[in-house]
Amino acid sequence: MGDFGVYVHIPFCRRKCFYCDFSSYAGEERWMSRYREALCREIAAQGCRCLQEGAVRTVYIGGGTPTVLLADDLLAVICALRESFRLTGEEEFTVEANPGTVDAKLLERLREAGVTRLSFGVQSFSDALLSAIGRIHTAREAEDAVRMAQKAGFRVSLDLMYGLPGQRLSDLKDSVARAAALGIGHISVYGLAVEDGTPFARMEKAGRLHLPTDDECGDMYDYITAELPRLGYRRYEISNYAKAGEESRHNLAYWQDVPYIGLGAAAHSYWHGRRTENEQDLCSYIACIEGGLSPAREEEPCSRESHIEEFAFLALRTAYGIDKQHFRNTFASEVQDIYGKVIARLQAAGLVEETAASIRLTEQGMKFGNRVFEAFLLERDEA
Repeated sequence: MGDFGVYVHIPFCRRKCFYCDFSSYAGEERWMSRYREALCREIAAQGCRCLQEGAVRTVYIGGGTPTVLLADDLLAVICALRESFRLTGEEEFTVEANPGTVDAKLLERLREAGVTRLSFGVQSFSDALLSAIGRIHTAREAEDAVRMAQKAGFRVSLDLMYGLPGQRLSDLKDSVARAAALGIGHISVYGLAVEDGTPFARMEKAGRLHLPTDDECGDMYDYITAELPRLGYRRYEISNYAKAGEESRHNLAYWQDVPYIGLGAAAHSYWHGRRTENEQDLCSYIACIEGGLSPAREEEPCSRESHIEEFAFLALRTAYGIDKQHFRNTFASEVQDIYGKVIARLQAAGLVEETAASIRLTEQGMKFGNRVFEAFLLERDEA
């Protein structure tokens, strides 16, 4: 099958952020050691199966907050991955971290264990905004954590957000400037989405969530897309910017139709064209593993049509776009044969452009990506 990626989910946090709808648990430390044991068992079982078909290209430990685990537990998971998947040290190996959960000793141990990149969820360098969205760290702690990581030899990725309650364009400008001043190689910037079931959704329903206007959010978006390239960060995906050679190989693999195996509660896999999701509930996941059962549940079967749509959506998120040769090799069809009318219409609207090798979003298309993605939905015959 070729190279593949590995994703590991650590579903624990010290405190849930007010915007977060990810599968994670705060205040459940009593489950951490059993979860680590179950996860290591799943890693061992899947490693034996997967290595018959290819080699690991990237590893990504996300959450939740992986660095809230006891250091020995997190290192045990990394050791299990290294042994079961026969990692060579050539892989990109990323761990997500909250700036409020790391110290120099932990970072030293992670680096010694073969981790190559740390991804810090910073979101803002305004202490008032950090408090307003439920983060557990300060701006100063974020800067200190990044500097410690750089000193330990990691590549560093950093996440920022815009459209936060009470946020002004001047706040965002300050955060971008402080992030760039740290000399990191990769910055991701995400617009706030108020998701059902989150504290922000409840606040919005009660009329207590005061967000920037659409025009203000538009100004923030326009600032980001102009300023980060000016600072040397090339936009290689809708929300991701990197200096040359600092792109996240793991994330690129998702957008390039590369298979991956997901390990841990709520982790998703894409393997031989099948998409599965592990048991979301923490206790149910542990019970499955301890009972010798698979925690994986098949998602909606992936038809040829849905595979084509996903291939197009994900590739269009990148600056390169849909690789015509890759599309041809995957589906034995030309992209123009399937999407020719759609592409022509979107070109006329200034949302996509075509080169000899690819179909890609324009800058305007990046801004209104959802309109483009909707156009790439294929019509189904009504049975």
